[in-house]
Amino acid sequence: MEIREVNKMELDATTNKKPASRLKKWLRRLLKGIAAIGIAIVVFIAVVFFVNLFSSKSEQAKLLPYGQSVAVDGKYMNVSTHGQGEETIVLLPGYGTAAPALDFKPLIEQLSPYYKVVVVEPFGYGLSDLTDKERSTENIVSEIHEALQSLHIDRYLLMGHSISGLYSLDYVNKYPSEVRAFVGLDSSVPTLKEQKIGSSILKTLSLLRESGFARLQLKLSDDPYAGLPYDDQTKEQLKIMIRKNIYNSSQLNEAGSMYANFEAAEQLTFPKALPVIFFIQANHPVTDRWIPEHEKQIKDSAHGKIVLFEADHYLYRTHSAEIVENLRMFMEQLKQDK
Repeated sequence: MEIREVNKMELDATTNKKPASRLKKWLRRLLKGIAAIGIAIVVFIAVVFFVNLFSSKSEQAKLLPYGQSVAVDGKYMNVSTHGQGEETIVLLPGYGTAAPALDFKPLIEQLSPYYKVVVVEPFGYGLSDLTDKERSTENIVSEIHEALQSLHIDRYLLMGHSISGLYSLDYVNKYPSEVRAFVGLDSSVPTLKEQKIGSSILKTLSLLRESGFARLQLKLSDDPYAGLPYDDQTKEQLKIMIRKNIYNSSQLNEAGSMYANFEAAEQLTFPKALPVIFFIQANHPVTDRWIPEHEKQIKDSAHGKIVLFEADHYLYRTHSAEIVENLRMFMEQLKQDK
């Protein structure tokens, strides 16, 4: 009886130790696994950071300069000029366009036989400097005008893509004696506001840039220029410029200011005597108000016209010849109406 009791106690002790021992082993393995994953994540982040750092330096040497630097507000703005036409077109980019003078190439090639084309790259775009100055419409418009004044360009057609349509609305009201006509390339409308972008999102995007993950994001994304009429060298330069300028401080500032800029433009209208022609997409993917709101913008214009294309937002990349053909007919009709 006593022997049986001892054996039972020993068996109980042995039985109790085994689960405890297994639990400790499982916990040790779990901790090792977590540590290994943590180390792998740290190594991955470090690799992404240093690959971006070294790649950015390497790409700087491959970057081919273009245009000319113009002193504006103590910094330098890049301006690219093409063609020898008697009339001048000042071409302004949509938000986030990495290298406007390269991105507009199909349109420039169609315009330059007939016009002098001046592509302005605002601060934070293309080869222009960054700026800490608030990206309000007032500042952006003032800076563009200062660049044109430095180049003695004081009579021109203003052509703007996307968000530049919003800035141009302010521009043509401030400098009516300089602008002969406005040409909108799927240009923004004040009544169709962009959503307000919070500071947390802007900080996250800035972190993506600084950490190198923005480069990885681009690597995993589709090529925006695949199948479009750009030569291989231009495509390569555009890719370098995209990686150079993505989420830079000036563009993030502009994104943060966008909602206020839309609100500030709500009461603005195009001068009645100013000729206005819009080239816009026929089927907007988000809103059915795209065409009606553009129609409202020109309802009081003495010379207003809308041309629709079965195209996406970057219609100048695919319909440049049609844009130029319609623009020339529009301008010719203006001469005949005088």
